Amino acid sequence: MEKNASMSSDMLEIQGFDISPEFTYPLFFLLLFVYLSLLFSNIGVLALIIMEKSLHQPMYFLFCNLSVNDVIGNTVLLPQLMAHVLSTKRFITYSQCVVQAFHSHTFGSASHMILIIMAIDRYVAICHPLRYSSIMTNRTVVGLSAVAWGVSLVLVSVLIGLTVRLSRCRSVIQNAYCDNASLFKLSCENVFINNIYGLFFTVLLFTCSMGGIFITYMRIALICWIKKNKELNNRALQTCASHLVLYLIMLWSGFLTIILHRFPDYPNLRKIAYILFHVVPANLNPVIYGLQTRSLRVKIAEVLQRKQLIPT
Repeated sequence: MEKNASMSSDMLEIQGFDISPEFTYPLFFLLLFVYLSLLFSNIGVLALIIMEKSLHQPMYFLFCNLSVNDVIGNTVLLPQLMAHVLSTKRFITYSQCVVQAFHSHTFGSASHMILIIMAIDRYVAICHPLRYSSIMTNRTVVGLSAVAWGVSLVLVSVLIGLTVRLSRCRSVIQNAYCDNASLFKLSCENVFINNIYGLFFTVLLFTCSMGGIFITYMRIALICWIKKNKELNNRALQTCASHLVLYLIMLWSGFLTIILHRFPDYPNLRKIAYILFHVVPANLNPVIYGLQTRSLRVKIAEVLQRKQLIPT
């Protein structure tokens, strides 16, 4: 009976990382540097795209989606993680934990959906360049972006909604952060429905994501092989390589996180994989896409010249 007794306390304890005292401040400042760098780079790209009318194009609107998602997803995770690195008492309210889990899963699902749209954009640009402006209009991209965010929010709302209905008999989050699996493990009730929906959510998201990326890249590769045009091949390699690298990093760190939830003997590896899933793409997105995109590079150089940060 005691095992199934529900808890009325709203406070939860987060397990966090077991850090030696000599590594506490180095880890804190490392996380602080990572967080500030991703804020600076993503907000910088957002501001540049918003202010420069010449960048009001479909491809750059998609950059904005990624940057907004990266800033929100990491702001929910990293500041609290840094506070817990410094503190020996790691507590969080249940409602805060639910909000963190909601934003964390929205970050992951929205990242997949946005990268699918970016793959479609690259396919149209490479395989149908003369029709690109008529197909990928600003209105189309805004509509696709709204669908990506809408689908993500609905899927995650159901995921978290099924968890918050459960009563709690435990108060320790066996993780360094809050996610759905950590939340429903607080309950002693039957979580069969949560597991089934979680499996459906994961399979649906990864199937759509991997299927969409595979189909678009196979069609791009087929067009390049048929036409045997060196300029087309170079353009395809330049525009698709960065997208594919970021997608693979996000895909495998996400896979690792999901798989390691089934293996409790490797808790620290799971925590590290989850943090990498957030911070690596968020830091690489503006750098890689900025370097790969000529218009963005030119605008950044112009801004730096106006600010006299580089010689004219």
